[in-house]
Amino acid sequence: MKVTFLGTGTSQGIPIIGSNDPVSKSSDSKDKRLRVSVMVEWDGFRYIIDCGPDFRQQMLTHDVKKIDGILFTHEHADHIMGLDDIRPFFFRQGDIPIYGHKRVLESLKIKFDYIFATKDRYPGAPAVQENIIENNVPISLGNLEVVPINAFHNRLQVFGFRFDKFVYLTDVKKIALEEIEKLKGTEILVVNALRKEPHHSHFNVEEALAFIEEVAPKKAFLTHISPMMGFHEEAQKELPANVYIAYDNLIVEI
Repeated sequence: MKVTFLGTGTSQGIPIIGSNDPVSKSSDSKDKRLRVSVMVEWDGFRYIIDCGPDFRQQMLTHDVKKIDGILFTHEHADHIMGLDDIRPFFFRQGDIPIYGHKRVLESLKIKFDYIFATKDRYPGAPAVQENIIENNVPISLGNLEVVPINAFHNRLQVFGFRFDKFVYLTDVKKIALEEIEKLKGTEILVVNALRKEPHHSHFNVEEALAFIEEVAPKKAFLTHISPMMGFHEEAQKELPANVYIAYDNLIVEI
């Protein structure tokens, strides 16, 4: 299995438009972050988790010509607003499978009504195959059973996903003990760590490290990073040996 970090930034990305923050001005490529997303590939299958405003750029960067589907963690703009850019895939492949909580799919229907239209469709509009994700119900993707992980982004429910020995969680602030049990035996864990200071709807570094210690993966990667984390190279030095700050275009083999 190969995991490609398409984006590792917070909702505004880094650099932030018009910002004079030192991290936004950094020349280090690891400090330049698109909106958060990963691509998971195994046995000829390729799925994207979240489809934010940078989706087009991410697909071009990695020369992606085919996708088997898109999973959505939740409906915030930085996770969904690239959906229109599935058009090239749709024109080649037909309807693109998408997966999300029923609430998320309903939100997409409001924001992208033309994609879901059943009559009088605009000729250039893409189309999707809707798949509702329910907690405790595995999803069949390719030849793999993927387990949804239920968590909360402040008061908003979000889904993470377990692909065999790989787990991806983002925009998490709270997660129940019974959901953490689903993560035991994970080799690679990805989890959000917005910044060092506390935040009302995201793990900060301290909370993410405590969560990582409880899950006990072989390796963990932090994502959904804000400029308040500081420079990548400096922040990395403060982490335990098996914890890494992810960066755009990083590839992890499992």
